[in-house]
Amino acid sequence: MRIPFWANPRLGLLVVIVVLVAVFTALRPAFLDVGLTIVPMQSDLTVFVVVGLAQLAVLSLGHMNLAVGRMAAVSAFAAGWAYDKLDVPLPVGLVIGLAVGALVGAAAGWTIAATGVNSFVVTLALDFALIGLVSLLYSTFSDGVAFHVAPAGLDILRGDTFADYCMGDLCGPPIPLVVPIALVAVVAVGVFFRNSRLGREILMTGSNVKAAELSGIPTGRRIIQAHALSGLLAALAGFLLAVNNGAFSADIGGSFLLPSFLGPVLGGTLLAGGAVSVLGTVFGAALTEVIQTGLNLLQFEVEKFKIYIGFVLLVALSLDRLRHVLAERRSAAPAERGGTA
Repeated sequence: MRIPFWANPRLGLLVVIVVLVAVFTALRPAFLDVGLTIVPMQSDLTVFVVVGLAQLAVLSLGHMNLAVGRMAAVSAFAAGWAYDKLDVPLPVGLVIGLAVGALVGAAAGWTIAATGVNSFVVTLALDFALIGLVSLLYSTFSDGVAFHVAPAGLDILRGDTFADYCMGDLCGPPIPLVVPIALVAVVAVGVFFRNSRLGREILMTGSNVKAAELSGIPTGRRIIQAHALSGLLAALAGFLLAVNNGAFSADIGGSFLLPSFLGPVLGGTLLAGGAVSVLGTVFGAALTEVIQTGLNLLQFEVEKFKIYIGFVLLVALSLDRLRHVLAERRSAAPAERGGTA
C-alpha cells in the first residue's frame, strides 16, 4: 500500500526546511549571506550527511553503531599519520583512512555475527576501547593531539568553492569543493541499497533474519559487510571534518553520534531494519544543520540547542515507532480478513 505523496515524510521535511529558512531569514537576514552562512553550512552539511549514511548502513539491519565517532577518529589518525610520516598524496591518505574505517567496522560486524551479542553492546564497548586507543596513538606518534599537515590539495579542498574558478566572466556557483564528495557517497549508497543484490540482501536480513537464512542469504557475512560499510562512511565523514578543520585531531568524531541518528531517523529510515531512505537522510541532515545555523545566529546557548535537538530526536523516534505499529496493523488486517472468510 503506497502512501499519498502529501504524507511522504521526505516532502514534509522539505516543507519544514523551507519554512525554517524563511523564518530564520526574517529574523536574521544574514542567514542567507553567502560567505558568512551558506558556504560554511554546506561544508558542515557534507560531514553530517555522510555520518548519517554511516549510521543508515547498520540501521538497514536493525542494528546501531555507537562507535561511529571513534571510527572516524581512528581513521582520521591513520590518514593524518600517513600524511605526516609517509608524505603520501591526498588521495592515498584518504584511501588509507577509509580502509582502516572499513576494517574496524568489519571487526564490529564479525563480533556481532559470531557471538550474537546485540550491536548496542558491541559498538558501545568498541567506542570505549577506541577512545583510549585514539588518545594513546596521538600521544605516541604526534607532538600533541593533532597532525597539522597540509598535503597538496588539502587547503584548496578546504577553502575553495566553484565560484573561485572562472572561464572568462562565467564562474561556478558558491559551492565548496567538498560537496561533490558527499554527493558521490549519497549516490553510491542509494544505488547500493536500491539496485545491487548485496544491498537488497542486507535489507532482507534486516527485515527478517530467519526468512533471509531460509532464502539462502549468508546473513552473517551480510552483517559484517553492512558494518564495514558503516565504518568506511564514518571514516569518510572524519576525513571531511579534518579537511574543514585543517587538522587531523583526536577530537574528530566526538560530536557525531547524535547527528548520525538524526538524519536517517528524521528521513524515514526504520530503526527496526529492512528499509532505508538515503534521500530522507540528506533532508534530515539538512534540517538539523538549518536549525543549528539559525539558532547560532540567534545566539542561542549551546545547552539550549542540545535540548532542542534532543527533543527533535525524541519526536522522530516516537514517529518511527508509530509508523512501525501502523505497518504491523496494516499487514495483520488482510490475514484476519482471510481467516474469517
